[in-house]
Amino acid sequence: MPVRMAVPKELVPGERRVALDPTMAERFTKLGVEILIERGAGSSAFFTDEAYQSCRLIGDTKTLYSDADVVLKVQAPTLEEVSLLKDGSTLLAILLPHINIEMVKLLRDKKITSFAMELIPRISRAQSMDILSSQAAISGYKVALLAANLASGFFPMMTTAAGTIRPSKVLVIGAGVAGLQAISTCRRLGAIVEAYDVRPAARQEIESLGAKMIDTGVNAASEGGYARELTVEEKQKQADMLAKHIASANAVITTASIPGRMAPRIITTKMVEGMKRGAVIVDLAAESGGNCELTKPGENIEHNGVIIAGPINIPSSFPVPASEMYAKNLFNFLSPMVENGKLNLDWENEVIIKSALTRDGKIVHETTNNLV
Repeated sequence: MPVRMAVPKELVPGERRVALDPTMAERFTKLGVEILIERGAGSSAFFTDEAYQSCRLIGDTKTLYSDADVVLKVQAPTLEEVSLLKDGSTLLAILLPHINIEMVKLLRDKKITSFAMELIPRISRAQSMDILSSQAAISGYKVALLAANLASGFFPMMTTAAGTIRPSKVLVIGAGVAGLQAISTCRRLGAIVEAYDVRPAARQEIESLGAKMIDTGVNAASEGGYARELTVEEKQKQADMLAKHIASANAVITTASIPGRMAPRIITTKMVEGMKRGAVIVDLAAESGGNCELTKPGENIEHNGVIIAGPINIPSSFPVPASEMYAKNLFNFLSPMVENGKLNLDWENEVIIKSALTRDGKIVHETTNNLV
């Protein structure tokens, strides 16, 4: 009997993505997998039920979960959803275990084999499965547009009969996938762009996009392409240098984050109060606490004449490409382990091992296990 993969509707308010688009659903079907789609699951991403021609449509949520061997989701399931999962089944989603401890316990108790897709290791052979990178590319593009929209002036230089208007100066903090996309988008919009990253190796990528790298003398490069947490002395050294550049910027875009932890606080209230009136901060790290200490997730606020935006779930604002990219990540993760419609997880595979959260009634992700 072929493995049954189920795709339910996303329940988080405002979530418009779906875990499988029709194209990837059909590709799974060609591998012999039976795909179950809850009716309306793709509607927010503009995929009609009729588009899932190779799939079986299920109208009842409980039936969907009870029939599923594998469940594919975007957002972490609610406790009620976890209770509907078949004991011993497999779950793939963005699980964020550090803020969903009760969910993790329930997954463990139901002997669910769960994979937190955000834990995919950043190694060369796993790039095609890296949901953080695929979704961050979308976020970086969108925050640049948000900054331009909220700014009090033009991004590009404007030459008019009334005179020449100077271009805006934009500072992008964090040069990962999202930051680099923000840099390139701001440059295309005509802004003068500076960028900062605690990893000196980011300089080449920043400068290749036409931005100027700010050097604070702090090196926080770590394994896996991430930045390590800074010491107190390093944070102060970073803050002193960044404060000068923040004060002169018309727009600041922050993208600094550490997977599985709260976002590092980089912009203080004092720094905000030193900015120009009419300047804007767009904080991409709002959902994990924010890089600015004044950020309010999901809100735009004004402090001392500076607008501080804390957008959340940005990829969902572009649901079609976000869903297509996420679905391709899932396909690339699972398809090598599907043969004749059967799913055989390779527990010798580094990607599988490091992205696993729970298995056989145990929490196998060490950091999460320590939290529990």
